[in-house]
Amino acid sequence: MAQQAYVTETDNGGSGPERRESGLRRLTNHLKGLSAGWRGDRRIWRRGIVLAALAVILALVMGLHAKIPNAIGNLGSLAETFLPWLGLCVPVLVLLALVRKSATALVAVLLPAIVWLNLFGGQLSDKTGSGGDLTVATHNVNADNADPAGTAKDVAASGADVVALEELTTAAVPTYEKALASTYPYHTVQGTVGLWSKYPLSGVKPVDIKLGWTRAMRAAVATPSGQVAVYVAHLPSVRVKVEAGFTARQRDKSANALGEAIADEPVRKVVLLGDLNGTMNDRALRAVTAQMRSTQGASGSGMGFSWPASFPMARIDQIMVKGVEPMSSWTLPETGSDHLPVAARVKVDTSAS
Repeated sequence: MAQQAYVTETDNGGSGPERRESGLRRLTNHLKGLSAGWRGDRRIWRRGIVLAALAVILALVMGLHAKIPNAIGNLGSLAETFLPWLGLCVPVLVLLALVRKSATALVAVLLPAIVWLNLFGGQLSDKTGSGGDLTVATHNVNADNADPAGTAKDVAASGADVVALEELTTAAVPTYEKALASTYPYHTVQGTVGLWSKYPLSGVKPVDIKLGWTRAMRAAVATPSGQVAVYVAHLPSVRVKVEAGFTARQRDKSANALGEAIADEPVRKVVLLGDLNGTMNDRALRAVTAQMRSTQGASGSGMGFSWPASFPMARIDQIMVKGVEPMSSWTLPETGSDHLPVAARVKVDTSAS
């Protein structure tokens, strides 16, 4: 009688081994049935040709993104800005291929999947290392930030030795100076960008990025491990307009000017901090990216998206280095800005490397 009660309870939804085994058996049988149905379907290779074509086009767009012309609406830069997100099309195509019962489409979807993994698969791994002798951070604080003091304290709490801030307004500068004074005894503000440091600054000067006003600067930081030239930059914004496409001409011009300034820098060890309004994939930033390494790409975990803060879709806030070794890179928690702060730990003294 006890055994009969046990069997009845199990059949009505018990959680014992019998139910788990039954569920697994049903799933196996379902997959076998699906497989048998596909094997018996003579049209699985003829259906889904359109889906297969879309998969091939997607693979070509990702793999040959550098060939997409910028002459019309800067389409190439637009595609490269959001290139990682094209990977979301892959599971959609897989699902549609399964619905259509198309073996041709399923095989074709392997192409964009492989291309995406080749481009971004390495960023899915955690490349964060230990060590380093200098921590840096950068943050576009947003000119409309309603809580500059809170934002300054949040950034200082990161433990960074050197902090760059962009989009500073004249009215907000005294608030940032007061909030950061106890942590950073050395600082300079040039136009709408500023640099706060625990170590002495020298050689401070604005950098002309062809705007007519100052949105970039350079300073030498005397770290305990040696002198480092630190550049802070806020490149012009880009816009997506129906009538003009991805408008970025001024940003591209400023990027070239910034790249020239960094190339002419006499100090061998260089760190660039700032909002470049572009990703590392964007060819328009080549004057900068060709000579420097992204700390996120070299030593970060994941994509490190920084904008917009509410739902980050792209990493346009960058930390780049030349002559120093990136050890780790990460994004900081959201502040009162529409950007996330980003930080990195680098090794200035590379003599023992």
